[in-house]
Amino acid sequence: MAHGKICYVEIPAKNVSKSAEFYANLFGWKIRSRGDGQTAFDDATGAVSGTWVREEDLDGETSMVTYIMVDNIDETQKKLVAAGGKLITPRTPVGPGGGAFAIFNDPAGNRVGLYEDAQK
Repeated sequence: MAHGKICYVEIPAKNVSKSAEFYANLFGWKIRSRGDGQTAFDDATGAVSGTWVREEDLDGETSMVTYIMVDNIDETQKKLVAAGGKLITPRTPVGPGGGAFAIFNDPAGNRVGLYEDAQK
């Protein structure tokens, strides 16, 4: 996948099944259950996926988090701090496959995620 591609979205939801139904009906998103049991989606193009985050799991955050694919999280973290961003969650491994994510705030305070695919 290309460096800089939007690849994943976390959407806060008070009622996950109601939110999933809304997006499926409105945009034709494919709804599925992930291996961990969470409700997830693939957009109509199949190029972007994501999940709904239950209100009780939000830790006070109520905005969507968009994840952007990067070639190397460590290098990108250095660049984002130098450019005025603030690292919130440093590089964190994801599952047994070797992928990783990180979360930062941009200069306007928006939460944005980074994702590094294990299949480099």
